[in-house]
Amino acid sequence: MTLQINKQAVAQAFGRAAPHYEQHAQLQRASGDALLALAPAAFGPHLLDAGCGTGWYSRYWRDRGRQLTALDLSPAMLAAARAQESADDYQQGDIDALPLADASVDGVWSNLAVQWSSDLRTALREFLRVTRPGGSVLFSTLLDGSLQEVHQAWAQQDTRRHANRFLSAAQVAAATAGMALRTQQQTITLHFPSALSAMQSLKGIGATHLHDGRSGHLLTRQRLAQLEQAWPRDVQGYRLSYHLMYGVLNK
Repeated sequence: MTLQINKQAVAQAFGRAAPHYEQHAQLQRASGDALLALAPAAFGPHLLDAGCGTGWYSRYWRDRGRQLTALDLSPAMLAAARAQESADDYQQGDIDALPLADASVDGVWSNLAVQWSSDLRTALREFLRVTRPGGSVLFSTLLDGSLQEVHQAWAQQDTRRHANRFLSAAQVAAATAGMALRTQQQTITLHFPSALSAMQSLKGIGATHLHDGRSGHLLTRQRLAQLEQAWPRDVQGYRLSYHLMYGVLNK
């Protein structure tokens, strides 16, 4: 399944988020913790963190005795990971064309990165290529239906997309046909005190690049008030829902 993705724009969006990424990364930690539950006991000893961000899970694995290679598309994210001594080695690169040799790591960890791949099958094949026989690939990604609150609220304003859409579970299955893939799905709903804070959380984690481009319209006070009225909410606040898939591939 291919997507038209401007990788430079994605890297720039995440680079802008790097200084404050971890304070907004509630979803990434929830997703990563769920992915941890699927990790085999012998995961390692040399791991690639593909799409490492600021290195939160690189540090998790390093603190448990693994050797870590941290890779990210964004030089600024990679610099933030390096500043926190998150890994043993740092590589700036694209998950669709990993700058690593064949069978050079014992496992790949990739938490919420492959949704930025231009082609899911290519990215997963790359993960398998760099993994030694007997190793495992663990990844999480977003599925279609994520951020439906953003789509619903903005639908009252215009016909443009204001959040990306993602592959469906059926499309993921088609992209991974023939692979020994084991998956689980989960829905995570976060709550915010306002529609503006929900949108700021997306900006805070760098998830602001839109495949279709931006309208360039300013978010005026009137428009924000209209969004507040249309944004789905419950007693806990304004919602952002994410549909996730966790995958395990054995080499």
